[in-house]
Amino acid sequence: MRLLIPFAISSLTIFSLPASGQQHRSVSTTPSQPPTPARHQPHPGQPIHKDLPYPQKFSIKYQWQSADTASLQKVLCDRNGVIQILSTRGLLKPSGGAMLHPGLLVPDLSYRPLLDRKITSITLLGDQLVYLDDQAVLSNAWAGKYYIPHTLPQASHLAGAPDFSFLLANTNTLQYRNDTGIIWQGRIDGKIIDLLYDKKRNAFWILTENSLTVFLIGDKTIHTKYKGKDLTCFTLSNNNKELILGTTDGYLTIDADSATPSAEPNRRLPGTALSVIRIIDGKTWFGSSRGAFMLRENSGFDYYASARWIPSDKIIDIAGGPDNNILLLTDKGLGEIHFQPMTLLAKALFFEQQVRTRHIRNGFNATISRMKDGDPDTGILEDSDNDGLWTSMYLAAEAFRYAVTHSAQSLQNCRESLDALERLYTLSPIKGFPARSFERRGYELADTQVWRRSSDPQWDWKSTTSSDEAIGHIFGLGVIAELITDPAIKNQAVRLIDGLMQHIVDHNMYLVDWNGQPTKWGRWNPEYVNARPVMVGDRKITSSNILAMLQTAWHFTHKKIYRDKAFELLQQYGYLDNLMRPMKDIAPAPPTADELSKQLSDGWNHSDDEMYFLGYWGLYRYALNDTLKKKYRAAIIDHWQIERPEKEAAWNIVTAMTGIKDFDLEESIAYLQSYPMDLVNWTVTNSQRKDLTFLIPDFRGQTLTEVLPPDETPINRHNANLFELDGGDNGRSENSAGDIWLLPYWMGRYLGVISGPDKP
Repeated sequence: MRLLIPFAISSLTIFSLPASGQQHRSVSTTPSQPPTPARHQPHPGQPIHKDLPYPQKFSIKYQWQSADTASLQKVLCDRNGVIQILSTRGLLKPSGGAMLHPGLLVPDLSYRPLLDRKITSITLLGDQLVYLDDQAVLSNAWAGKYYIPHTLPQASHLAGAPDFSFLLANTNTLQYRNDTGIIWQGRIDGKIIDLLYDKKRNAFWILTENSLTVFLIGDKTIHTKYKGKDLTCFTLSNNNKELILGTTDGYLTIDADSATPSAEPNRRLPGTALSVIRIIDGKTWFGSSRGAFMLRENSGFDYYASARWIPSDKIIDIAGGPDNNILLLTDKGLGEIHFQPMTLLAKALFFEQQVRTRHIRNGFNATISRMKDGDPDTGILEDSDNDGLWTSMYLAAEAFRYAVTHSAQSLQNCRESLDALERLYTLSPIKGFPARSFERRGYELADTQVWRRSSDPQWDWKSTTSSDEAIGHIFGLGVIAELITDPAIKNQAVRLIDGLMQHIVDHNMYLVDWNGQPTKWGRWNPEYVNARPVMVGDRKITSSNILAMLQTAWHFTHKKIYRDKAFELLQQYGYLDNLMRPMKDIAPAPPTADELSKQLSDGWNHSDDEMYFLGYWGLYRYALNDTLKKKYRAAIIDHWQIERPEKEAAWNIVTAMTGIKDFDLEESIAYLQSYPMDLVNWTVTNSQRKDLTFLIPDFRGQTLTEVLPPDETPINRHNANLFELDGGDNGRSENSAGDIWLLPYWMGRYLGVISGPDKP
């Protein structure tokens, strides 16, 4: 029995049907639209991002293979760009690394005489490297003429003044000397941690675990300025007016003249157990047991943790590197953070190449899995329940790219992935029913219960196809049918649209699997849809999606059944009311609801957001009339308003399609620029951070007052909650940029809200 829901609407023009004598093509799938112009013009008043170079962050990591038997101590870079690392096994240097390709820390054999010396500390003087060993202070700079013997046993700390005088220290004894001999020597209470020269006061600061002391060079006197506890590191800041003291639980700021401390230590940090503080190019950097972070000018921190950035989260030292890079020394190796000028187009072309060389499986846009230590060369291309969805999104990206650039490469990419999509239909024995995936027989990796034999003895296909596959197919195929001018590709896309939608219509608005039963989620029939209480999101999304799918099929085939079925759902079954229901009204089902409705509404499903916005392309652009189009626009913007806190570039740019002037373009560009170049699923943890303002997760799963940038969070596809704080799989897989990044970028280019760079 079909469940009938009363439906009323003031404007009957929404449901206008053709005159009874009007003829329609019932079989032809020839596209009815002329070729679309190459460039879509943005709506009047919409902002346009000019693609100028910005500092793209990425890391080159250098592992140290002796980390289990020795320790790293300090890193410095001289004026020539030479990087040296002090370890308990001598001097090291980085070797062999490149972007997304790790290198190693290896012994620095450059100066053979240094190999025999027991170097215990290094420092910079005039941007040149200076060494301390058990006999002297020496350097290879200045033609090697500076060699200053000392008599301090077990000297392990060194700081120098511009006149080539030096303060040396061991555990608690200080020795100030130059090349003529010892000038002053004394002892201090507490274990000495670090030394620092202060040019403004012509003095050296000495930090111990419980005190801050100054040695004045002019009168050779020593004065304790501050006493505390659990001190770990320090630096001069604010033009040497202040000192920042790090502790095991945050940091405090002290006036360098009066020694007056800040009222309370600052503990609102990503990691509070501080190990190093440095001022580099005017920016304050902190190292901790939880990674490194840089204080932003306005507020908050840029956070560098996890193997995306560094070999280990335990920071030992920080230094400025060549070309304004930042060197983060950890107990396991070195992370070299680069800030390379790059345009969004350059980033897109990098990802385009990476997708083609690493992520194409039988034409699918695929994930690499079973990797070891984050190395894609050790992994395999895996099949996925969503091969059709991820590939459809990649197909749409390449179609947008082709419409903008007329790139022959993007057209060939479309051909190959469209062939993969079509084979989902031909390997399935059910007419118009797409497989989830296919694989050569005997090599399936996932649940064998969903794999079925194909008539081709070499291949198997995966059943139980879902609604997210269906809407993904219609979205990608619709974009191709609209934008690709090649007749063979266009007709192929339209044929697949027609096949899928004819299957759904023929089977009473269900996807019917090999066993003659509807799949679990391939259900758009009113009896299923309207059985859900009105606040359950599944009722809204199924209505929105199926109307988008039917409209797309009508737009490109002009088969009367698709338009008639859309009007039937609108006119008789309340699907317009369903999809127009405000997002703020979506909530958990009441206690009296059926169990499925409760299950479907126990929290916000972010996969639904992905399905909505992919469907909006066909819902809005191929609306059956202008009255519906206006209503669809309102529904899209209502949904987008709810999504705005996530600052999701794809949803913002889809919304730009409606002509809305403020669609958060700035946030979209920040998303595209900050999305990491490294798409390996490293384990990322943010829930321990004390610099964030946490919320009790609501129905939508929002955990923070402000979403973190993508380079600090787990790698997320568009079906994820961008407020997720923790995640990853310890580097065992790598996602493709084909759906994650290329889709919003090339859609933005096509819609004209992102420009190309000034120069090719």
